[in-house]
Amino acid sequence: MHPLPPGSRQPAILQTIHMRDPVRYFETLRRRHGPVFRMKLLGLPPQVVVGTAELAAEIYRTDGDGSRAGALRAGYVPWLGEHSLLTNDGEEWWRHRKLLSPALHGRSIASYPGMIAEIAAENIGTWPRGRPFPLRERMQAITLEVTLQVVFGVRDTEQGVRLRAALMALSRATGSPALFLTPPRLRTWAERSRLAMRLPFLPTTRAQRAATLVDDVLFAEIARRRDEQGEEATDVLGRLLQARDDQGRPMRDQEIRDELLTLLEAGLETTATGLSWTFERLMRTPEVLGRLQEEIDRGEDDTYLDAVVKEALRSRPVIFGMGRLLDKPLRVGPYEVPGGWVAIPMFSLILQDEAAYPDPGEFRPERFLGENAKPAQKSFLPFGGGRRYCVGAQLATMEMKVIMREVLRQVRLTPTDPAPEAQRMWHATLVPGRNAVAVARDQPVRSGPTSRDQSVRSGPTSRESTCPVRPAPPER
Repeated sequence: MHPLPPGSRQPAILQTIHMRDPVRYFETLRRRHGPVFRMKLLGLPPQVVVGTAELAAEIYRTDGDGSRAGALRAGYVPWLGEHSLLTNDGEEWWRHRKLLSPALHGRSIASYPGMIAEIAAENIGTWPRGRPFPLRERMQAITLEVTLQVVFGVRDTEQGVRLRAALMALSRATGSPALFLTPPRLRTWAERSRLAMRLPFLPTTRAQRAATLVDDVLFAEIARRRDEQGEEATDVLGRLLQARDDQGRPMRDQEIRDELLTLLEAGLETTATGLSWTFERLMRTPEVLGRLQEEIDRGEDDTYLDAVVKEALRSRPVIFGMGRLLDKPLRVGPYEVPGGWVAIPMFSLILQDEAAYPDPGEFRPERFLGENAKPAQKSFLPFGGGRRYCVGAQLATMEMKVIMREVLRQVRLTPTDPAPEAQRMWHATLVPGRNAVAVARDQPVRSGPTSRDQSVRSGPTSRESTCPVRPAPPER
């Protein structure tokens, strides 16, 4: 009989309050109890957190037989629907994974870099010069436009305006930490209660109303696109409309709607936040920024740019962790976690593990270059791992690199304050505390290749389109 992991003995309500600053709380518990510890949040099953890649692998081995990630996430993101890759499990999850994957990999996204670069270039041209502005908001504007064109295929101006407004309203409503920390049962009651839905100040009410507004636009767009089918689709929505499963069945409107919102949740916000953190780190590490700028000006390949992106996602992970609801007991290190508990590989701890990343507080892209790359890569888990590795990781990293090239081609960014920005909770993500405040000034005119030229030349087989971590092939 193996013991339970050590952990906090505080009441669940106090532990839940500590989650207002999850990074500091997890680091405190790791210092006290080691790389495996337990915690209890209000209204949730007991949780066991692990802080190394080796321990995370023990949890990932339960994927497909022994744990459910979807059942756990459904309580946090109910607006995504029951057909989302994030909220379902078993055969339904596997069917959707196979239907969605082809639209997000390889040749399907080969034409996107040029389009993304043009969207970024146009948006960056509107940035204020010489005065402070929150960079994260500008990154959101770029990634939202990319989502509208690449994922939803929206070209019509009026429809684009409606969908853009609806998606941003949903993003604001669902980003509230109060919503994330509301116990699932209480949240479910509030979403179904007529009385609660009449109270506009409740985070559940705001989220539900915003989701309804998005649904009105999305279902109309799906219906319109079904009527126009005939030619080969180039956007994700069009490809999902044409997709067929092993039995030749198409996806229903509700299934497509749920997956489109999943891509919004996992793509728009996380990519914008990843870009914001990358530039927040670069602005405060001028020697790294200078080297990256020089390599881009010379038209070098993506080797150093790729290392910068990885180091940014390592030093400032966007998602702090993704758990599994255990169906049966699990041995984790010297401990045993009972069935019915939640086991969480905590990315914010794993990516700061000193054994894998010496001096983890330093921003050092060289850890992912040459001989240093192997141990660093082994623990690199910002997109999760195992069977449920992020299906959109390839598109997200490509998008980040294309946008970064365009930013560095056009402007020179400096921080308004030399002090690093704190990590602030925004739903299940960690965002810069001041939204990465920067000052932009025009770059001098250069004769080197533009990011759009590089994007078009690189094509689907270049490093630009490669995923930072290759997931293990899914097992049925």
